[in-house]
Amino acid sequence: MPAPPSGPGVAPPFAAPPTEGGRVRLWIGLGVGALALLICCGGGGAAAIGLVVSNVQAIEEQGKSVTDDYYRALVEQDYDQAYDKLCDDAQRREPRADFAQRVADEPAVASYRVGEVDPTALTVPVEVTYRGGGRDAQQVRLAPDQQTGGMEVCGIS
Repeated sequence: MPAPPSGPGVAPPFAAPPTEGGRVRLWIGLGVGALALLICCGGGGAAAIGLVVSNVQAIEEQGKSVTDDYYRALVEQDYDQAYDKLCDDAQRREPRADFAQRVADEPAVASYRVGEVDPTALTVPVEVTYRGGGRDAQQVRLAPDQQTGGMEVCGIS
């Protein structure tokens, strides 16, 4: 193959790649990529935060509800209903008949006020007023029910 001619007016066999605007396109591409990454990560982070917040709210609602149901049953002296709100561990420690007898022998609950659930410790403060006029501040320990995922009363101190 003969060598290409040299001199003015002779075209090289291959054209050189264009050089103007290459860096601008590179920075635009990197900027768009970074923006897409920020949107994806930000959306995932927001979703994770939303999941945690909704889980905490569910624990608080269920904890207040089961505590309220338990004390309402005590006020109504429906000890079977109160026993049903206890966790499995508490029910294994004390049979239904023993629970009903023990609670019947204690001062009767006239009214109560359920406080705010502590979602990290799974506890609820309750102010109890007895029929004889006495008062007591109690702390209800909660536990998740393994079968339903709801909350149950697992102890009172």
